Amino acid sequence: MKALVYEQFQTSPKIQKVTDPTPENNGVVIEVKATGLCRSDWHGWMGHDADIELPHVPGHEFAGIISAVGKDVKKWKIGDRVTVPFVCACGICPTCASGNQQVCDDQFQPGFTHWGSFAEYVRIDRANTNLVAIPESMEFETAASLGCRFATSFRAVVDQGKVSGGQWVAVFGCGGVGLSAIMIAKALGAQVVAVDISDKQLEMAKKLGADVLLNPKTESAIPAAILEITHGGAHVSLDCLGKSQLAYDSVASLRKRGKHIQVGLLLDSEKDTALPMNLVIAKELEILGSHGMQAWRYQEMLEMIHKGKLKPESLIGKKISLEEATKALPEMNKFENQGITIINQF
Repeated sequence: MKALVYEQFQTSPKIQKVTDPTPENNGVVIEVKATGLCRSDWHGWMGHDADIELPHVPGHEFAGIISAVGKDVKKWKIGDRVTVPFVCACGICPTCASGNQQVCDDQFQPGFTHWGSFAEYVRIDRANTNLVAIPESMEFETAASLGCRFATSFRAVVDQGKVSGGQWVAVFGCGGVGLSAIMIAKALGAQVVAVDISDKQLEMAKKLGADVLLNPKTESAIPAAILEITHGGAHVSLDCLGKSQLAYDSVASLRKRGKHIQVGLLLDSEKDTALPMNLVIAKELEILGSHGMQAWRYQEMLEMIHKGKLKPESLIGKKISLEEATKALPEMNKFENQGITIINQF
């Protein structure tokens, strides 16, 4: 099959012919119809993920059609239209038994621990636990856009933040995750403050319904501004990019008993970041992480999409070929693309 491969970190990926995957007894092979180009893929290419072994095929948010099925798979058949969460679970550990497959004790992640979806085919093990059916009415590009950024935001806003109508939600970082969070929070009836250094991204946040736009380049004290605008602070605030300053400002922007949700991954020297713990104590704040979403939780999200309450397709920007992705992946840190880039030509 054709696949995008890098043989060393931070070197140009290339299109190669590699061996077609075959399914494990408990797994399937999926013909990839669309796959998202995500900043997490860039982190992997940079060498920030210790799970990646070289040579490597990235790609972790995708949708397609099952092309082969292992003998122990009972719930799925060849021809089924499916997607998967970016965290794939074992289904049998104590954490999975509690319903929290997104932090499975024996998880695997296509595009990181295993070869991913920047290819014509991808192998997914433990199919009965990890596959999600996508409706016939949904385009593969839309389904692919759900797998990481949108589903992660859904869990962060709905399950971790428990956002409800009338609340104020602050979203720090208006990339794919942040814009998804804005759309979801607005669908739940919240008022949203969007924070980003890019006027272009803030304009997109406005189109998605953000009530207030703040740019740190022109607004020197973001937490103070949010405290004033919201008359006491945000009920829920999210760092959707993963920066020390954003995490700090997110916590500092909360009202009493508010919730900070850390969605963006803090790396290298920033992973041990300082937070205003004096405010955490004085205001009885909550600090929560959010890591993907379980396959079984997709149904509520898909139902909101079906009813028109959520329109993830509006977040899709460029649609490119696998060949074009060899240049687009290394350039992701330039933040030049608006919306989610989808590979749909193989």
